[in-house]
Amino acid sequence: MKLIGAIIILIATTWVGFEIARRLSERPRQLRQLKIALQSLEAEIMYGMTPLADACSNLAKQMPKPVSYFFSRFAQRLKNQEESVPVAWEESLKETWQLTALCDAEYEIMQQFGTTLGQHDRTNQQKQILLTINHLEREESEAKDRQNRYEKMIKSLGFLTGLLIIILML
Repeated sequence: MKLIGAIIILIATTWVGFEIARRLSERPRQLRQLKIALQSLEAEIMYGMTPLADACSNLAKQMPKPVSYFFSRFAQRLKNQEESVPVAWEESLKETWQLTALCDAEYEIMQQFGTTLGQHDRTNQQKQILLTINHLEREESEAKDRQNRYEKMIKSLGFLTGLLIIILML
């Protein structure tokens, strides 16, 4: 009976360590996806002259989850004309952010971008998109650094925590 309990504890703590490490490795990937989505949005606005709701619908179809969820919800809100563009952006962020592995710093960057979305002419909007992409690139390099530094350690820590609990219980 003790052996089964020990195995369950070890599996559970190892799984927690791997799950935390997975979120650490998901963050840079999702930041890259977000940058690509904003670059595509810029192209749609600047060169395709596509309305914002249609551009976001197109992005939602092109991007992988969970980034696609955000653009899908945003496009729905715009098409339903429930609220203004900045409010729709903010509400879509709030609604879908917990599905991502992104942190508060990225949330703040996206929130600030949302306040400017649809408020300027195309040239200034392009500058805002490029500024946001630059901020996301900085966050991505920090996320890669954090991943390289901590991912393996967190996996090991999960396993070792399980061993410590087992030893203390014996």
